[in-house]
Amino acid sequence: MLPIHTILHPTDFSDRSALALPVASALARDYGARLVVLHVAAPPAVAYTEGVFVPEDHEAALAEARRQLELLQAPGVAAERRFEEGDPVAGILRVAEEIHSDLIVMGTHGRTGLGRLFMGSVAEQVLRKAPCPVLTLKAPFAAAAPAAAEAGAALAPA
Repeated sequence: MLPIHTILHPTDFSDRSALALPVASALARDYGARLVVLHVAAPPAVAYTEGVFVPEDHEAALAEARRQLELLQAPGVAAERRFEEGDPVAGILRVAEEIHSDLIVMGTHGRTGLGRLFMGSVAEQVLRKAPCPVLTLKAPFAAAAPAAAEAGAALAPA
């Protein structure tokens, strides 16, 4: 059996990430593993005109992301929370190395074709470059779908 001592759950607060958190929590509980929930805030879009323009609400967006991270509840386990800034893929891979992650559990939007080509896929890049196995979840399990949807609704900002 694969020894799992540390599980990393990267989240972007999307519905897909919300569906992956209970799976990461259940695995952490069943294996007696440490669960680290990570959000990597992407840098703001910078517009170049006569000078460099950085949107003023970047600090507010970071504060909101930190708040959302603190509100996440990992059912049945005590999860550590980490907040990083930078490129999401690089941040996830760096933290996975730092914490010696044995497994990464993350949601994916399941884009294909042109959507994936133009948008890229954080999950796909993590899958290709991760130092450990990666479990990606595209759709909820039939029995978990209603409960996960309710959990996601409870965490949605008012």
